[in-house]
Amino acid sequence: MCRNIKILFNFDPPVTEQEIRNASLQFVRKISGFSKPSKANEAVFQGAVDEIAEISSRLLRSLQTNSSPRNREEEAARAKARSTERFATAARG
Repeated sequence: MCRNIKILFNFDPPVTEQEIRNASLQFVRKISGFSKPSKANEAVFQGAVDEIAEISSRLLRSLQTNSSPRNREEEAARAKARSTERFATAARG
């Protein structure tokens, strides 16, 4: 599940609140072990997602860097190339 959590800092255009929320959801899923919580745990699960999204937004707004922003298309192409290589190697082995 954690492979779905992407780096969100220092991109052009900047990260969206939805991207932060998606990463927060993946994090809560990973640490809880639930991909979808039971009704008994749903409120606590969603509350954790909300809190982590809020903290993550605050963190990303506060971070500073001297490096230039990353290009989303270039990063996506690199990730796709790594994935293709990884799965091609696995298929051969």
